[in-house]
Amino acid sequence: MRNRVRIILPLLATGLAVAACSGGGGTTPPAQGSGAASAPAAAPGGGDGGALPRKETLYTTGSQWGPPANFNPIREWDYATGTKGLVYETLFHYDPNAAKLVPWLAESGSWTGDKTYEVKLRSGVNWSDGKPLTAKDVVYSYELGKMETIPFHNMWDWLKSVEAVDDRTARFTFSKANYQEWDFNLYGRAIVPEHVWNGRSEEDVLNGVNENPVGTGAYTYKSHSQDRVVWQRRDDWWGKTALNMEPKPRYIVDIATPSNEVAMGMLLQKGLDLSNNFLPGVANLVKGGFGITSFYNEPPYMLSANTAWLVPNTTRKPMGDPAFRKALASSVDTKKIVEGVYGNLVKAAGPTGLLPQWDQFVDQAAVSSGGFSFDTGKAKKLLADAGYKDRDGDGLVENKDGSKIKLTLIVPSGWTDWMEAARVIASGAKAAGIDVTPDFPDFNALVEKRNKGDFDLVLNNERQLSNTPWTYYEYVFQLPVRKLQTTVNFGRYENERAWKLVQELDQVKTDDVAGMKAKIAELQKFQLEELPVIPLWYNGLWAQSSTSVWKNWPSSAPNAPKYAPAMWRNWMELGGFEMLTQLQPAS
Repeated sequence: MRNRVRIILPLLATGLAVAACSGGGGTTPPAQGSGAASAPAAAPGGGDGGALPRKETLYTTGSQWGPPANFNPIREWDYATGTKGLVYETLFHYDPNAAKLVPWLAESGSWTGDKTYEVKLRSGVNWSDGKPLTAKDVVYSYELGKMETIPFHNMWDWLKSVEAVDDRTARFTFSKANYQEWDFNLYGRAIVPEHVWNGRSEEDVLNGVNENPVGTGAYTYKSHSQDRVVWQRRDDWWGKTALNMEPKPRYIVDIATPSNEVAMGMLLQKGLDLSNNFLPGVANLVKGGFGITSFYNEPPYMLSANTAWLVPNTTRKPMGDPAFRKALASSVDTKKIVEGVYGNLVKAAGPTGLLPQWDQFVDQAAVSSGGFSFDTGKAKKLLADAGYKDRDGDGLVENKDGSKIKLTLIVPSGWTDWMEAARVIASGAKAAGIDVTPDFPDFNALVEKRNKGDFDLVLNNERQLSNTPWTYYEYVFQLPVRKLQTTVNFGRYENERAWKLVQELDQVKTDDVAGMKAKIAELQKFQLEELPVIPLWYNGLWAQSSTSVWKNWPSSAPNAPKYAPAMWRNWMELGGFEMLTQLQPAS
């Protein structure tokens, strides 16, 4: 997650909240006003309504860049960090290491028929106000999606009904069984209390601040101020008995740092325990005796979180031509980005762009025959063979009709790593004969241009690691193309057969790995032949931890926890919460 997920609308109608803020690739926007100066000086516990005991408090940063917007788990793109995961919980978690769902609020879940799924809730789970969790809460939470503006409204295109069979059993009946998408929902959908939320208007459900949230989770809201949110551990959390686990910090304080430089200073000064920001020079921190750790102690230092793509607007000439897109792909020196821009903090992407955690689904034969790599000479030949020639001798090719090619690549101003990457891409393109100029608009201006299709080329990374590559291909191929593309297929690529394959993949059961591989292999052929997006590198799960107050952070070391060291939105269910249960006091 770049850490910029909060400003963007939810990724999927089903609720995968990721956008740039959650694992994207770059630095934060520049500090504004006096925040950069004041933040490092803020004493631990400042703004908490009183100092907190340092040895019992975990200080984090990396998801928020301003005051907490709300505590509403329905707003999966901008709720205060911890709202879902610490306060509100889901039926399951997902373990990327074991590639399986982990029962959470649900004791179990199973398909009782081709289109019927039943969830059995755990007994003894109470909301933080003391009321018991029941199947009616599950029904209510999912039925919120019937409201048209709710992010997971599209689920009701294939979910027919949900009913409470008894207090502990919820039955879901589908008109079409989308198995891949359903598993994704099982660990992505927050369960809210009917007795608290019942009667709220659609406007309040979507846009309400939801002050004093009531959840089933291990933490409750304590306080917040302009630059932080404070959560306090529940001594009566149900998971202590049912899961035999308990998060170790009594208090969690998530701080909104105005820049990565501020986060770096606070980490070194022991004012932060976990930074989920992109921090350049991590190698120096890890190896320099500063008491800073990362998941790996050598490149790439971080786990991979999402794929950064170069996205061509296929509705504009010449990006609508697959041959041109292939030439453009061959012109990009990704190694220069990985080494020169990131200092090997990221890994170069394979031609399919599937994350390393999904390697088993990569069709190596298709990659061997149809993949691409950096080769300026090949890029020039592909252009020439496709009819793109330099007619005026300026070293740059023209369109087939002789018109000039002048393309602009946009990335947000202030995302310094992406800005540098854009310069590398533009330089490589010009060396191959393609006129590309980087441009750095304000983030909100870029989003408007991207969503309307008012761009030539854009960098994007809005698909995170999940339980299934279906979420990846759902982004790349989704149809129909709309006037505003707010979350998917920004390049407006149209391929009916590929989109049909994505839907067919959705209906393959998640334990049918062979069936998944067969569909994914077909999709990869389309992707490699057409290159609707050009995979470049895998953004890291940015995580730098201080061992001054807490130890036993996740790492690749033998016997160390392997959970995701992330507080990003929607990563608490991918191992971020479990990480908290493994921490130990440093002294």
